[in-house]
Amino acid sequence: MQSFVHRLPADTTQAELMGLLDELNAAPEVNGILVQLPLPAHLDTNAVINAIDADKDVDGFHILNAGRLATGQDALVPCTPLGCLMMLKDRLGSLAGMNAVVVGKSNIVGKPMAQLLMAENCTVTVAHSKTRDVPALCRTADILVVAVGRPEMVKGDWIKPGAVVIDVGINRIERDGRSRIVGDVAYDEAGHASAITPVPGGVGPMTIACLLANTVTAFKRQHKILTSPASCLLAAATSATAHSSTMRAPTTTSCVLPSVRKKASRLKI
Repeated sequence: MQSFVHRLPADTTQAELMGLLDELNAAPEVNGILVQLPLPAHLDTNAVINAIDADKDVDGFHILNAGRLATGQDALVPCTPLGCLMMLKDRLGSLAGMNAVVVGKSNIVGKPMAQLLMAENCTVTVAHSKTRDVPALCRTADILVVAVGRPEMVKGDWIKPGAVVIDVGINRIERDGRSRIVGDVAYDEAGHASAITPVPGGVGPMTIACLLANTVTAFKRQHKILTSPASCLLAAATSATAHSSTMRAPTTTSCVLPSVRKKASRLKI
């Protein structure tokens, strides 16, 4: 698998970025495209995302892929929630009938995570900044997914004994005079959970594996190779877990990276 990067200055115009995306969409040797977010404030993020060919949208953010996911059709699914779902199914098997609470409603994690859990026949509640009594709601969850970008917001007494907790957050804080990386969940207080993802090293590797899988899936679809997306996902996940650098596939991912200072992000890996 080959990849190449376009690093653009922070003052890149909308027209210049759109022109580059048009070139990459038309290039038959490019099978996957992703744009590093957040973009500079003068650029229209939605217009940029939707300018990517939906069949090359390996981030799964294009409005067509979002719509396909919401209606139960085949879609390129956002990598982080897809990785979270894989971990949940590996741990729990069938998720049918379980109460799931997703804290956070972003287009990147919260909304697609809820869609994936509903597709697995969970009863899903999405909590956000206007939700009343979030701690009480969290205590009802058999599955608790937290993606808000607030360090250690979810305390131990918010977590139901035996729940499975997926902590998508990654935040840098200062503690005892030292810089530390923590999640959105107070990890040391969550010993009564049956399982919880560590930060770092939990969700991040799965996000990478799913990005590789989406790239392979995109390649196969573009070349009318009828292979199950699950098999691509399994192959990519196995490769990532083994930290292999020898994977080879006839596909290329193009990354468009505006060179601006990135805000603290719960999706940095």
